Amino acid sequence: MSGSAAGPSCLVTNDWICGEYLRTRSQELVDATVQHIGITAVSVAIGLLIAFPLALLARHRRGAAGPVLGLTTVLYTVPSLAMFALLTPVFGVSAAVVVTGLVLYSLTILVRNILAGLQAVPAEVREAARGMGYGPARLLFEVELPLALPAVVAGLRIATVSTVAMTTVGSVVGYGGLGNLIASGMEGFFKAEVLTASVLCVLLALAADVLLMGLQRLLTPWTRAQARAKSPARRGARTAKAVG
Repeated sequence: MSGSAAGPSCLVTNDWICGEYLRTRSQELVDATVQHIGITAVSVAIGLLIAFPLALLARHRRGAAGPVLGLTTVLYTVPSLAMFALLTPVFGVSAAVVVTGLVLYSLTILVRNILAGLQAVPAEVREAARGMGYGPARLLFEVELPLALPAVVAGLRIATVSTVAMTTVGSVVGYGGLGNLIASGMEGFFKAEVLTASVLCVLLALAADVLLMGLQRLLTPWTRAQARAKSPARRGARTAKAVG
């Protein structure tokens, strides 16, 4: 069907929702989405690798806790545009600028949650493990870290979702994933490009959160068992109170 018979193209009329844009720019959207996922995944993974030893340092050395938490908090207060500008002379105009900035931002959330999770492990559990002959490394990885997983994964979820959002700012150096499309769409007021890239960014954040929530449930099956065990007890307490 010709354009004259079917009416003007949604690209010509610059509609917000445009199926023709999805068809003609599908490869561009896929490339931007892949770049967005790659930058986010690498940034969060490196952030986790750095945050874990920092949290251990803050936990085992009281004098280090204040400086570690203070430094990561200060880094988080630096505006993203300023952060990328400060990193550009070091890394040049590259994806490393964006990844490094996002890693530094993620440390605030990850260090605090890992530290909180480890500190929440009951002292009697540690003592019991030591009494069974657990050394420091085995105690950490087989007892403390599994019990701290809910707090760790909660921090990982927050850090991942915020990184998905902040990756878009990388468009200032040309490595913003879907942010590149949002920026170019805003510059030319290309409605379909702005809306489509924004929706994809939101969907990525939701998908990442759901996946990490599922990972938490998979790695901590005992939390579901505890919830099921508490549920009948609570119902019984309510019934007894009502009868009384």
